[in-house]
Amino acid sequence: MQTWKDYQEKNKDRFLEELLELLRIPSISAKTENKQDLIKCAEAVKQRLLDAGADKVELYSTDGHPVVVGEKMIDSSKPTVLVYGHYDVQPPEPLELWHSGPFEPVIKDGKIFARGSCDDKGQFYMHIKAFETMMQTNTMQTNVKFIIEGEEEVGSPNLGKFVANNKDLLKADVILISDTAMISLENPSIDIGVRGLSYIEVEVTGPNRDLHSGVYGGAVANPITILAKMIAACHDENNHVTIPGFYDDVAIATDEERKLMSAAPYDEEEYKKDLGVKELWGEKGFTTNERTGIRPTIELNGIWGGYQGEGAKTVLPSKATAKISARLIPNQSSKKITEILLNYFRSIAPVGVTVNAFEHHGGEPYMTPIDSKAYQAAAKAMETTFGKKPIPVRGGGSIPICALFEKELGIKVVFLGFGLDSDNLHSPNEKFDLANFYKGIETIPYFHKYFAEMK
Repeated sequence: MQTWKDYQEKNKDRFLEELLELLRIPSISAKTENKQDLIKCAEAVKQRLLDAGADKVELYSTDGHPVVVGEKMIDSSKPTVLVYGHYDVQPPEPLELWHSGPFEPVIKDGKIFARGSCDDKGQFYMHIKAFETMMQTNTMQTNVKFIIEGEEEVGSPNLGKFVANNKDLLKADVILISDTAMISLENPSIDIGVRGLSYIEVEVTGPNRDLHSGVYGGAVANPITILAKMIAACHDENNHVTIPGFYDDVAIATDEERKLMSAAPYDEEEYKKDLGVKELWGEKGFTTNERTGIRPTIELNGIWGGYQGEGAKTVLPSKATAKISARLIPNQSSKKITEILLNYFRSIAPVGVTVNAFEHHGGEPYMTPIDSKAYQAAAKAMETTFGKKPIPVRGGGSIPICALFEKELGIKVVFLGFGLDSDNLHSPNEKFDLANFYKGIETIPYFHKYFAEMK
């Protein structure tokens, strides 16, 4: 009988080429000009699921981009695993910083460089190939369903409605997601939680037109200056957020949890070297891992205003704009924090300007209980293929749909990510190590095996 590893080794080159084909599709959900590319990518995912052995795969229309849903039901008495992923990707800009075309995947130093290679095409595709492996070796022990969406990178605005209206279609015993990272191949880890998100935009308007900065400078409030002051006021000298009410509902991590987090390998000098910074920055009283896992934050994601073309133009701009996000932790509500942020920026605006602040999207934080059968199955699967127990850690990113999945479907999410924090997610030169890609395909079948045995 052919083993999983034998089948995967025999077909690894094909697995890779199929992924590269997906990576060549510029499925950028944030840009309306890429609408047809998203449809093309959804159709490609549908075909790959059918080729892998799914009995039924459909593309479901939404008010945005289509959702791909597929399934293989082998026995109603067996548990069902619902695999979630997303085929949309972040915009690739700034293009000049890429070493190769973002949608022209390149293999270099054992890594795939392309937009979406890790987030999330490479990671959800591991599940399709793991599914194919189980089908071709006649070793399926669970029913499997897939839901692969095309709007995660813009906050999944239409997936909530789709899930709520299709509970029977998505009925399962657990949701399995690989859209997270691990520490390294040498030190495997599993995210037991992700942070929530609140994303807003703030526009400050001063005079009714751009002005000559010599004639009017010093007499009229400069919107860029005002906006910069408003943003700077969000933190105190200890980098603690100063906005009233921001920390009201924060769940404080226990000493035991902080001790568990400290067990994760961490080299601060290597961390700084990788990022090209001389010093780290963050809330006083917390380690780097704690700042990115158990503490909420506010970050400036973009800011612009005035003249930005070649050369100089002495202008006092009419407007200045910023995009601002907050990462949230358990007990914080994205809706509540969004209102706090919007009201804060509106209320602190000086009389000389007007402020228009509005929401983009948000999502709730999520935690996976480490005593659940799903987590235990994931940990055992990793231990089987890595030879050591994975470390439970908190992820700093956000997957907005997790809390909604649990609310609507009544089941838990378990994370089984194989990316690395250094994979340049959302940045130029995004990458995914081939070793991690293949390790994911090797490990995922064991999750299905152990989850079936634990039911």
